[in-house]
Amino acid sequence: MKRTDVIFGLRAIIESVEAEKPINKVFLQKGLSGELYKQLESLVRKKKIPVSYVPPEKLNKLSPNNHQGAVALISPVAFQDFNELMGQVFNTTKKPLLLLLDQVTDVRNFGAIIRSAECAGVHGIIVPKTGSAPINSDTVKTSAGAVFNIPIAKVDHLKDAIYYLQGSDIQTVAATEKTEQTLYSVDLTKPTAIILGAEDKGISPAILKLVDQKAKLPLLGNIESLNVSVACGVFLYEVVRQRMI
Repeated sequence: MKRTDVIFGLRAIIESVEAEKPINKVFLQKGLSGELYKQLESLVRKKKIPVSYVPPEKLNKLSPNNHQGAVALISPVAFQDFNELMGQVFNTTKKPLLLLLDQVTDVRNFGAIIRSAECAGVHGIIVPKTGSAPINSDTVKTSAGAVFNIPIAKVDHLKDAIYYLQGSDIQTVAATEKTEQTLYSVDLTKPTAIILGAEDKGISPAILKLVDQKAKLPLLGNIESLNVSVACGVFLYEVVRQRMI
């Protein structure tokens, strides 16, 4: 792992979190205590940064330096504030196309989704702060660098983002097999946010209850589902097709 991917040491990580550095995850050594350790614990909880408690051997692999029982993995790109992202979108286009990811956890799928989104002209990607794939070197590589060209925002809860989008006259369309409606019968020329779910479970029931439209892809073979990044490409390019007519 490259040194640029890692921050080590309690005080260094505290300062990085307070400076709003794009931190993917914090690893803390099990069983430690102390004022700085507790301060870091409190800070990462407050900022809703994913944290794992691990044995010292794990930390030694992440950083051979004097890590003091704490190592943080940083993102190669900074996430945008959701409200700032939406302000930019509304200033840029009258027909926004947005992408929401509900618990997509595989970094390569995330990278492939980002690549398709950038190619299809998506104006922004929105993910929850917890339970989503980080942006790391694998994500960057799979995205073919597209991750540097498209704004990505993290939100506390996708529900709140959906309410905001619906209140802004942006229809929310869930990619799910739990519907009779196919993608090709949905009007995607309107301002639209496509929602994709986890690789294994799909979109959570709580999110499905909120969306304006549900749409599926017709599957003609024996396999019951497509890879989420492949499905993403199909959905996005149906938007492109309809808007080019």
